[in-house]
Amino acid sequence: MIFGPTALDDAEGAVLVHTHRVPGRVLKKGLVLDAAAIAGLRAAGLDPVVAARLEAGDVGEDAAARRIATALLGPGLTATRAATGRVNLTATTAGLLLADRDRIDAVNAVDEAVTVATLPNSTPVTAGEMVATIKIIPFAVPGCTMNAALEACAGGAMRVLPWQPRRVGLVLTTLPGLKPSVIEGTVAATETRVLGVGGILLPPLQCPHRTEPIAAALRSLLEDGADLLLIAGASAVVDRRDVGPAGIVAAGGEILHFGMPVDPGNLICLGRIGDIPALVLPGCARSPKPNGIDLVLHRLATGLPVTGNTIARMGVGGLLKDVTARPLPRARATAGATPHGVAAVILAAGQSSRMAPRHKLLVADSTGRAMVARVVDGVLASRARPVLVVTGHREDEVRAALAGRPVQFVTAPDFAAGLSASLRAGLAAMPATAAAALVVLGDMPLVTAATIDRLVDTYDPDEGRTIVVPSHDGEFGNPVLWDRRYFPAMMALTGDKGARSLLRQHGEAVAEVAVDDTVLRDFDTADSLLDLPG
Repeated sequence: MIFGPTALDDAEGAVLVHTHRVPGRVLKKGLVLDAAAIAGLRAAGLDPVVAARLEAGDVGEDAAARRIATALLGPGLTATRAATGRVNLTATTAGLLLADRDRIDAVNAVDEAVTVATLPNSTPVTAGEMVATIKIIPFAVPGCTMNAALEACAGGAMRVLPWQPRRVGLVLTTLPGLKPSVIEGTVAATETRVLGVGGILLPPLQCPHRTEPIAAALRSLLEDGADLLLIAGASAVVDRRDVGPAGIVAAGGEILHFGMPVDPGNLICLGRIGDIPALVLPGCARSPKPNGIDLVLHRLATGLPVTGNTIARMGVGGLLKDVTARPLPRARATAGATPHGVAAVILAAGQSSRMAPRHKLLVADSTGRAMVARVVDGVLASRARPVLVVTGHREDEVRAALAGRPVQFVTAPDFAAGLSASLRAGLAAMPATAAAALVVLGDMPLVTAATIDRLVDTYDPDEGRTIVVPSHDGEFGNPVLWDRRYFPAMMALTGDKGARSLLRQHGEAVAEVAVDDTVLRDFDTADSLLDLPG
């Protein structure tokens, strides 16, 4: 790649290195210069211009990132589209991320131009979560560098093992003076953990803190179909001959390992009854905060073996203390938590010119429900709150069609200026508590609450997923979820266009959610709406 000042006469096809304002437009960094762009640069007196020119055999940044991402991919992962030399890898299923450190290190050692960053190995992830990012630093890499990077990661270096549903049995031992609230807290924390890895907690059994009652409870849970056994003692286990481990042995099992190099969680005991894993939990397992049991449970929940050697190798990274560098306090890191509020803005102010003189949003389906009402009902069935409806054209009729629904109406006084006017009105009315806005078009009645909730679940500014877009067969659809940081740029839009132009500018922040084609289908004829199912 040739990099440096380039005469405009030689610049066509080169990549612009810096953003420039020229008469009538802004030329962004990374733009491949064409005749029109060169004319603008010439008019601005920018000759020569700093540019990058690809040489024979060079691979452009997006193509290079895409090829490395494809080589790294294993089961349970998918890649976003390439933008500005970056491709993100996201999980397609909830499960445990396994990353081959040696291969990742080998890719990063090929050349400073190629970088791969991942979450730590054995990290539990959710569907849609970003687990890795591939970034090409320059605008292109030589073909030999490309080949070396592909060779380093050949065969896939990453995968997500999905959770395998487990029927988990829990035995709680009791001693005089043990408060019922302690037992309740232990059950709640355990159930949260089990649900978090896709399992089911069988009705817990309580028994005295003695060997034979523990053994009887374990046998009863096995008869009920438990395929993972947990013992939470009223007193912490201190030896492999203590009553909890002894209960496993008395039930026909054996002890494999006692203790682990993880804090909190040192006092864990690993055993089995036949092929069924049986664990005596450390006292810290009563808390929902991460501890040693989580590291073991994550492996068991994916079918990975857990042996004494497995536990002995958990020391590096085994110090699980809370530190200020953590992005979220552990108290918030519970299954199903949604810390970021997402509001919905439904754009229903347009003039419906393509169906004139009828108003498209007021046309009824086969059940008599107006199209705008179908859209609003779908959003109300989701977790997005509050729901704002922007009105303008034939405002009174649109509001009447939505009578009785718990929505907030917003008037777009300049709705005739186009879609951007409706968008500005909706964002201006956004409550200060909303971290993000889901922008919904009023003429897309097939988008379901389930799709919307998937977008909401994928949104996570702490993980860099600040724009969430549904897609079908690689094509972006609607609605689109936008973090609050983009509101100023969206408010500055003009004309009959939405915020789609901002997606390319912020490609690194875009998280795609693959769904069916309902996110691509709008309706412009009354007959097509009548064909909709009720």
